[in-house]
Amino acid sequence: MALPIWHPPFDPPAVLRNNHSLQGRFTMLKKFWLFFAQAVTICIAVLFVITTLRPDLLPWNAPPPAPVAKVAAPVAVVPPGGRLASFSEAVKRAMPTVVNIYTSKEVKAQRTPFMDDPVFRYFFGGEGESQGGAQKSNNLGSGVIVSDQGYILTNAHVVEAADEIEVALSDNRRAKAKVIGTDPDTDLAVIKIDLPKLPAITFGQSDQAQVGDMVLAIGNPFGVGQTVTMGIISALARSHLGINTFENFIQTDAAINPGNSGGALVDINGHMIGINTAIYSRTPGGASLGIGFAIPAAAAKQVLDQLVQTGTVTRGWIGVAVQDLNSELAESLKLAEARGTLITEVFSGTPADQGGMKAGDVLVAVDGKPVTDSASMLTLISAIAPGTNAALKVIRAQKDVELKITVGKRPKVARKK
Repeated sequence: MALPIWHPPFDPPAVLRNNHSLQGRFTMLKKFWLFFAQAVTICIAVLFVITTLRPDLLPWNAPPPAPVAKVAAPVAVVPPGGRLASFSEAVKRAMPTVVNIYTSKEVKAQRTPFMDDPVFRYFFGGEGESQGGAQKSNNLGSGVIVSDQGYILTNAHVVEAADEIEVALSDNRRAKAKVIGTDPDTDLAVIKIDLPKLPAITFGQSDQAQVGDMVLAIGNPFGVGQTVTMGIISALARSHLGINTFENFIQTDAAINPGNSGGALVDINGHMIGINTAIYSRTPGGASLGIGFAIPAAAAKQVLDQLVQTGTVTRGWIGVAVQDLNSELAESLKLAEARGTLITEVFSGTPADQGGMKAGDVLVAVDGKPVTDSASMLTLISAIAPGTNAALKVIRAQKDVELKITVGKRPKVARKK
């Protein structure tokens, strides 16, 4: 019997099917690799061309991004004239109004017994008489022309007790001056000269001055001639220095030296904001150490007006002695805070005595204006016209008390030597 012949089915066996599948995948991977290699080659070629011809197009060669805030390079400000910016215009306005003041007075010299000795008189002749008689004492300072009528504002200590006053202007004119009035409490004085075509300074807004403002000091230091120095306002409302009775000084580091007294402290516009009056120095008559003081122009203007009109300054007065409060003193008086000024003594028969004020009261307000210390109390009281009723608020035994006091006229006080 013949065996049947086996015919394979149409589909190949599973092994053959798997081999065909692997060959297909390998072919696809080979094609992908060839495509990838060609793409990389083309990219490298393009990069080489860009690097060679236009490297600035590459991100790592691009300039850094601009900062958010630009810092401008320093630029020198040069005006049309070609010179660097300066204060020359301010000086041109103010300097002609600042004058040099020369004073002289007779000082009686003390005689010594040997001046009457015949031997001394033989060798020195009549000098013995002159040395025992009157001698001339010279002084110098500065002043500011405040009116074209010849009124000059200066310090009281520049012209006090002077027998003769001579004023020298920046245009070399000279003239004798007479005293119109002095106010030792603020160390201010007004003198007058008679000359035509006088320049006058412009008053600035001293009450708007701020610490850090640029200022110029103009005067005649040490008699060398008119000089300008520059600085800033170092502090405002300086008081309790023991210089004047009424103190509200502008402090500056602009050099102020002996001879500058009475000169002008001006702003960068050439407007006067103060009268130079004193310096801090370690030695009497010494040079500036960068701490100078000027009387504010606003206060000087008030004194000027009164001296020109009446020859004197009238201020209010109540007749008390005061002491500034500190935290310890306030605590002992059982006060919530150290405000106001302590009344230590009420003089008999004075307006304060007649108005019911007592020692131990703490004055905290004058006509509704707060009193911070003794200096502010003096300023507020002195600004009230004598004969005017003032409302004073005091703290007495931890209670507020309102007093009505008729302000009197402040008596003249001799200037401290």
